[in-house]
Amino acid sequence: MFGGGGGGMDPRKMKQMMEQMGVNMEDLDAEKVIIQTPDADLVFTDAEVNKIDARGQETYQIVGSPDEQAPGSAGGSAPAVESGGDAGGVPDEDVEIVAMRTGASEDDAREALEANDGDLAAAVDQLE
Repeated sequence: MFGGGGGGMDPRKMKQMMEQMGVNMEDLDAEKVIIQTPDADLVFTDAEVNKIDARGQETYQIVGSPDEQAPGSAGGSAPAVESGGDAGGVPDEDVEIVAMRTGASEDDAREALEANDGDLAAAVDQLE
């Protein structure tokens, strides 16, 4: 259908055709992928992850075999939700940044962020 012969299409030609149709594909260097369902957490380690952007619509492809774990046990805590200062809304990423920058514990970093309404610079200043 697409190429003559039996072996399929040359990957370079396939990529060129995809780009012409407005489809871009990018390999992501993912260390872990967790899919949380009500019944179990599916944890992929060493999975191949591709991001496919087809005219603004992003799709992620995961290739690998997951380990099934009890619900909520894979990530340790609920994923961080970015919020504008809602109750308990300090993103875990911000806590890690402040803790790494100052050498403080994550608990101290979270307290400093909460005391400063999530302001990273102010939290760092408070702990230094």
